[in-house]
Amino acid sequence: MLTIYVNGQAYSVAGGQNLLQACLSLGFDLPYFCWHPALGSVGACRQCAVKQFRDEKDQRGELIMACMTPAAEGTRIAIDDPEAVQFRASVIEWLMINHPHDCPVCDEGGECHLQDMTVMTGHTYRTYRFNKRTYRNQDLGPFIAHEMNRCIQCYRCVRFYRDYAGGRDLEAFASRNRVYFGRFEDGALESEFSGNLVEVCPTGVFTDRTQASHYTRKWDLQTAPSLCVHCGLGCNILPGERYGLLRRVRNRYHHEINGYFLCDRGRYGYEFVNSARRIRQPRIRENRTVEAQVIAEADALARVTAFLSESKGIVGIGSPRASLEGNVALRQLVGAEHFYDGVASGERLALQAIESVLRQGAVPSATLQALGLADAVLVLGEDVTQTAPLVALNLRRLRYRKTAAAASGFQLPAWNDGAVRKLLHLHRPNLFIATPAPTRLDPEAFLSVQATPDALVHLGTAIWAALGDNPEPAKALDAAAGALVEQAAAALLTAQNPVIIAGTTCGPALIEAAADIAWRLKRKGRAASLFLCVPECNSMGSTLLDGRVLTDAFQAVAEGDADTVVILENDLYRRADAATVDAFLLKARRVIVLDYLPHRTTAAADIVLPTTTFAEAAGTLVNNEGRAQRHYAVMPPADAMQAGWRRLQALAQAAG
Repeated sequence: MLTIYVNGQAYSVAGGQNLLQACLSLGFDLPYFCWHPALGSVGACRQCAVKQFRDEKDQRGELIMACMTPAAEGTRIAIDDPEAVQFRASVIEWLMINHPHDCPVCDEGGECHLQDMTVMTGHTYRTYRFNKRTYRNQDLGPFIAHEMNRCIQCYRCVRFYRDYAGGRDLEAFASRNRVYFGRFEDGALESEFSGNLVEVCPTGVFTDRTQASHYTRKWDLQTAPSLCVHCGLGCNILPGERYGLLRRVRNRYHHEINGYFLCDRGRYGYEFVNSARRIRQPRIRENRTVEAQVIAEADALARVTAFLSESKGIVGIGSPRASLEGNVALRQLVGAEHFYDGVASGERLALQAIESVLRQGAVPSATLQALGLADAVLVLGEDVTQTAPLVALNLRRLRYRKTAAAASGFQLPAWNDGAVRKLLHLHRPNLFIATPAPTRLDPEAFLSVQATPDALVHLGTAIWAALGDNPEPAKALDAAAGALVEQAAAALLTAQNPVIIAGTTCGPALIEAAADIAWRLKRKGRAASLFLCVPECNSMGSTLLDGRVLTDAFQAVAEGDADTVVILENDLYRRADAATVDAFLLKARRVIVLDYLPHRTTAAADIVLPTTTFAEAAGTLVNNEGRAQRHYAVMPPADAMQAGWRRLQALAQAAG
């Protein structure tokens, strides 16, 4: 801790930050635009001006930009100095010269950083009386709306999109007060993180186009803490609802998981909650040659209870996209010996391998944010851009972290983004990628190779051997793979915080190879960690329940040991081949499906009971680290929909 003086008062603040960060952490109102906690400082907006004094005797001082000045021991500044106040007001007035009077109709209205800062500086009247600068907007695709006339040239958009997320199709064009932020030509933004522009932009230049179809002001939205359900990372989100419709999803900061950002799948993949295809009432087929008919809730409960009591045996099939509570309720209804985890056999073996590795605990499971702090990373078999996009976003920061560490030797702090980036070309990240096919992350890697899953296992084994000074296994590999083994082993051995990434894509053998590498590094004194990707939002949670393999359920029905099947939020046609599932469902005397959207399995069911999505019920999901997190209902369920665990609990009580 160090002591700084603000407006004549002494305060203790943490070292390693700039004066803007220090002042904000102390609760001072100091306006800013270009600075962002994840992006650092470039001094583009000149809005955070304060007066700095040399010592207690200095009465004149000088204007400085707080975001570009380190907080050092004994620093003396004044935020409320008249000259600094007037300077900040002038900057706002200059920025507002060409800004349109859009606040009543702007999508950002009510949550606009520009509004907040304008009010903070006291700017109320425009003295400029000439024509305003105008731009032509671009079509940036289905997710982002573009209104360039609102731009204040803070550069946050391109700094996030290009520098942080690695995008290449958004740029700053022209100069002075004609700077234009957009694409070379109209077209959908290509980055899988483009939606973050909506939150990064301090004005309404980039807005949520999906929300525009059912727009609601922020103050009219009902929100609740929730979790993204589109992969296994467990990113924290804040969904907003009004009048029974989910209107939007925003990022909810979590310092160990998603931080400040979301992928586009997590941000925009919410419309299934509002789908007109939602199952809203119980349905029954009296026989399998007719269409399902809607029945009353009480009648559905009575019929299902009768089916269960008359059954010869019950099979309960859970789901990795259902909550922990739902899977446990199904397990209690049918008994542990009749509960099946509802995933494909190969995926189940990989998930069990991950569970085994995590239970042994020889090396820790890395958090998502810790990936960006690693000094060497090996990715085995997993295209993380597709299976866990926020992993790819954090891996793109490796080059910057390495450069920032080197820049500290030149007395350049990591938050000084503009200066640190001048040295980026001197450093390459210790990122090594070995996957079955090329990935979007490959250009960031020091080395990348493509090979079959079996060959990747051999490559992983060769790296493990090379860490133990045994180069022989690497000699059996081709030249590219051999070079990666040599370079990766050397980088991992010299790293202090190496991370090994693997997942379910290529099976359990590669997961075990990744664990072996991490364990050997740990024994050599390195603070190694593992990051193991899982495919669905509760894959880890359903695996921990130790259900039986899905093929055993097929066999139980085929052999007549069971004749009634209860399926929780799972489409079996995505877990096994169609012929096998057809035979299984046809053989079963009664098929009961609980789900919120129709699919091939619901079409084959005798009774379908409507359940809720993540937005309509509370529940617990376990992410890839084994971290259990709660999500909460943002709106009540409509019609006859109930949470899966509530329905199963009611069935258990009715069946006695």
